[in-house]
Amino acid sequence: MHREAKRSLTPTIYDVAREAGVSYSTVSRTLSGYEFVKPSTREKVLRAAEKLGYVPNHQARSLAGGRSHLIGVLVPGLNNSYIGEILRGIDEALAESEYNLLLYTTHRRQGKESHYAATIMNSGVDGLLLVVPLMATPYLDTLHERDFPCVVIDQSEETQKGAVVSGTNWQGAFEATEYLIGLGHCRIGFISGLAGLTSTTERLAGYSAALAQHGLALDERLIAEGSFLQEGGYTAAQQLLALPDRPTAIFAANDLSALGAMEAVREHGLRIPKDISLVGFDDIPQASLGYPKLTTVRQPLSEMGREAANILLEEIAHPEQPRRRVTLPTKLIIRDSCCPPAG
Repeated sequence: MHREAKRSLTPTIYDVAREAGVSYSTVSRTLSGYEFVKPSTREKVLRAAEKLGYVPNHQARSLAGGRSHLIGVLVPGLNNSYIGEILRGIDEALAESEYNLLLYTTHRRQGKESHYAATIMNSGVDGLLLVVPLMATPYLDTLHERDFPCVVIDQSEETQKGAVVSGTNWQGAFEATEYLIGLGHCRIGFISGLAGLTSTTERLAGYSAALAQHGLALDERLIAEGSFLQEGGYTAAQQLLALPDRPTAIFAANDLSALGAMEAVREHGLRIPKDISLVGFDDIPQASLGYPKLTTVRQPLSEMGREAANILLEEIAHPEQPRRRVTLPTKLIIRDSCCPPAG
């Protein structure tokens, strides 16, 4: 009895219709964002919904064949500015639409990303944004076979069927390495990113290509494995600095790794850039806040998020259109962390 009474206290769409003095279908059209509802009727419905404290059941609406007006966003975590900048762009794009986002974090748990993506997809969202996923190709194939709208951000999509938004990773890494070579550095260490990500592979390839073009041999001892996290950058830099003929410059595959490397360099009693030059990648806000300010490759992170959200909204509205693949340009930002090698 108590349970039934409690359930009856939850307002329904029928209660809103009764309060507003309109039909159920009119309330449904109004709350779904349907354009052709008279302004006076729309105001009456919204006022009734607010008075009753009615909250639309997006999942039920989706199961009934309508749209939930929710976008699922899958990110590895919220512990760095790189993700924050991409999310800022996504939020800005969705703020201009009638969609809201549903955020999930995977914390890079092995084999869990496909599970999380399935959970989001089955929760009634209209589309899915995948930020730097380590997701297996078979699962992406499943998404495409079901024609489920999705966009991958800053990661390759090997099926070549889906929409992707990324930056010019290879070109950015090539230009950063060439800049260090132009300053006179011949021994340039490289801190790689997380294995399995396109950005890791492409940035290493750009670094290697720049060395080759300028006649410098690739020394495998100068490549240290990182994780795209500050702790990984610190550990990798310690490895490079322990070499008997340590590098005179280090190019880190992202800014967080570069900030970790900066800490390791200081612990060794070395000065940046007088004793060792340092370059990062991404241009997160912290890159220009510390001292020395970090020379880095700027990736348009918020623009990537905004572009991906807009592409996804296009997919939802026009599912018959071909999937778009967009690559946004990077730019080398020269600050204070580099100079010619001593001597």
